Amino acid sequence: MFFVVVVIDSHAQAQHRWEDIDTSGFHKKEIIKKNGLTLIVINKDSLFNASTLQNMVDVFWKIYPQEMKRFNPQSLRTVTILISNDYKGVAATLNGVIKIDQDWLTVHPEDVDVITHEAMHIVQAYPYQPANLWLSEGIADYVRYTFGVNNQKAGWVLPSYRPGQSYTNSYRVSARFLVWVEQHKRKDIVDKLDTALRKGDYQTSTTWVTLTGKTIDELWTEYSGNSAI
Repeated sequence: MFFVVVVIDSHAQAQHRWEDIDTSGFHKKEIIKKNGLTLIVINKDSLFNASTLQNMVDVFWKIYPQEMKRFNPQSLRTVTILISNDYKGVAATLNGVIKIDQDWLTVHPEDVDVITHEAMHIVQAYPYQPANLWLSEGIADYVRYTFGVNNQKAGWVLPSYRPGQSYTNSYRVSARFLVWVEQHKRKDIVDKLDTALRKGDYQTSTTWVTLTGKTIDELWTEYSGNSAI
């Protein structure tokens, strides 16, 4: 999940930035450097499973360089993973800081590819455009589908098409549509969309026509009639 905080009070914003992490009380911090990248891991849950945490770290080192290489070699070189109850849900990312809900991973220890999804948000580095959030999340789940290392054990799959769905449903629904367009219309569609979003050039009304010759609604209609991937 991509998370954006909007704070009106400038003083509060200065005092409570997303990347400001309270490490009072119990916490463990580890700094790992490899191949020009730095990973900072902060765990604020004294009972969090060490194997789960190590698996998440392993996923980061395996996948983040691949994401950077394919989509954005200029992506941030320093990333922080925070295990805590600071964020409740699954996970969220902003300004190079990935916050993982400790309770979610405790109950779902195989869901370590949440890092694959969240790290892609760092790579994306798109200008904030609310209308495009469905596509940002769809691309991040496309990347989880493509690069993920533990999706099967986590029970994470792309959902089959069902009437009533829309490409704007985001996440896995949008990701499956992207896979279909990639397979049936244009092999590099996700790469092109990613670049357009990062440059601020993406327009739903024109970009899909430029890249595929069809509007997104025409593509979705075709997909809904024959959605096999």
